[in-house]
Amino acid sequence: MLQPQILRNRVKSHLLLQIQKGELQVGKTINLASLSRKIGVSVTPIREALSQLEQSRIISAIPNRGFVVTQLSRKEAKNLYETIAQLEIMALESSNFSEDDISLLRKRQLDLQQAHTPFGRLQARLQFHDLLVRNCQNAVLLQILEELKTRLLFYEQGFGNDSTFYENVDNQNEAVIQAIEENNVPTAALILKMNWMVVLEYVESRMKSA
Repeated sequence: MLQPQILRNRVKSHLLLQIQKGELQVGKTINLASLSRKIGVSVTPIREALSQLEQSRIISAIPNRGFVVTQLSRKEAKNLYETIAQLEIMALESSNFSEDDISLLRKRQLDLQQAHTPFGRLQARLQFHDLLVRNCQNAVLLQILEELKTRLLFYEQGFGNDSTFYENVDNQNEAVIQAIEENNVPTAALILKMNWMVVLEYVESRMKSA
């Protein structure tokens, strides 16, 4: 029999993949029985996994409705992106990069440019940022970043359809890589912050027009 933690992680992985693909929509109630049948896990670990996601503000428990994907707001978006930017800068400033690390960043940047679906572009963009901070030794900081970025997925659904947005992202990513190659971490951190603020501005403009 699988351990409870393994079952919870299976549920979380399934739900996070649905979020990334845009299949789990904001405001949607999560049907526990249906989810149990779909992934072959009992309701108990599903409730435990949903409770963990609730702590990350990804879903909310609403009386008489159950677990619902939390609504988006411009205030939350501003807080979310500004916090992620600051945490990534902290992680970047405490990291060292080898030639192999830089090669991986360039490969991920190429993956982003060559991705042809919204899901693929979103994955490549977030993986690029994960590579930027993976050498940070502060495990608590990285865990917080991971949880925050899960919520961020809801704000970025559909970005892959906007070529202008990704052109700006490509230019900034390249500038970050170049600064790291030159061992100029302060410049890399500044561009990284600009990158997140550009994304925030784009999110806010989309929410205004929605």
